[in-house]
Amino acid sequence: MMSAAALPTEPAPATASSASEAASALVQAAERIRDAAARSQPLCIRGGGSKAFYGEPAQAGETLSTADLSGIVSYEPSELVVTARAGTPLSQLEALLAAQGQCLPFEPPHFGGGATVGGMVAAGLSGPARASVGSVRDFVLGATVINGRGQTLVFGGQVMKNVAGYDVSRLLAGSMGTLGLIAEVSLKVLPVAPAEATLRFEMSQEEALRRLNEWGGQSLPLNASAWVDDAGVPTLYLRLRGAVAAVAAACQRLGGERLGDVASDWTASRDLRLPWFEARGDRDLWRLSVPQTAPVLALPDAPYIEWHGGQRWVRALPAEGEGLRRAAQAVGGHATLFIAGGPAAAARPGRLAPLAPTLERIHRDLKREFDPAGILNPGRLYPGI
Repeated sequence: MMSAAALPTEPAPATASSASEAASALVQAAERIRDAAARSQPLCIRGGGSKAFYGEPAQAGETLSTADLSGIVSYEPSELVVTARAGTPLSQLEALLAAQGQCLPFEPPHFGGGATVGGMVAAGLSGPARASVGSVRDFVLGATVINGRGQTLVFGGQVMKNVAGYDVSRLLAGSMGTLGLIAEVSLKVLPVAPAEATLRFEMSQEEALRRLNEWGGQSLPLNASAWVDDAGVPTLYLRLRGAVAAVAAACQRLGGERLGDVASDWTASRDLRLPWFEARGDRDLWRLSVPQTAPVLALPDAPYIEWHGGQRWVRALPAEGEGLRRAAQAVGGHATLFIAGGPAAAARPGRLAPLAPTLERIHRDLKREFDPAGILNPGRLYPGI
């Protein structure tokens, strides 16, 4: 696989808050939100700041940190459920799960360190395995959140089959802190797959998309894929995960070159730190979410393709952005300005794909219900939301 650039070392995990300290921090956070609402003072909710670049830039406001809401509340390996406070370092949670042979199968990005559990849910981003195993939202079982009125609300639960009330806990995934301060979340986890293998194939983008769609309809333990122009060589990387016998049989059936240990490369792909991403210079990084069956698109640059064709990263000049949106829409998808480059990056608006009128109304209604004063991370998704 493409050799990965060196990843920065993650900071040492913060000391977990005791139950009493966390309860006190929760009360203080609620009081701050009530006070800010009374003063119409915007609050910028902040975990580790690892995803501050994503979405619209935060408006000026007081910082409300989740650092004091840290620690694992409960973990039942036999039940495949863990509950953690929002400020818990993501690396700490993943280490705890790994010690029990379990994981967060959607592979949440860290983006270089400092990532927290609350930020993971608020951003709603998933890694290479998302197309095969599901997204962050699919693994959220319950959540405790403080809304814009300073009320502490509990949604969902700590079991996989839970149908009590509205599924608000999953609504928080991807909300970017605009609906409330996520204080605690319960997550479904899964055992680490017994076997894993990465296969390498030299093939064009068109052939790779065709093969991925063909393999997707077969009984194969597909887990992740990545197509890239690797130093002038069009290459498809395919990761298999599952039972030992299933992975071995798939390797024999599919052929290709079986690579050695490339776990660090998949991690670098997850965190957008492969050379392909770092070679973009001042160009913007766009994420195109399209149907996996979408054909090769007319793009300004050869893309980096994940999720069996469903996610296509593109490096582009600012003037090429609207063309990317049109290309994605033409095949039933949408485009997001993921990372803006260049000197005018901070001022560039419209990073998320525009909402259809009905969806925009729903977003605004939810914002008014959860945050009537409009003080929580205002504008991080869309103007006024």
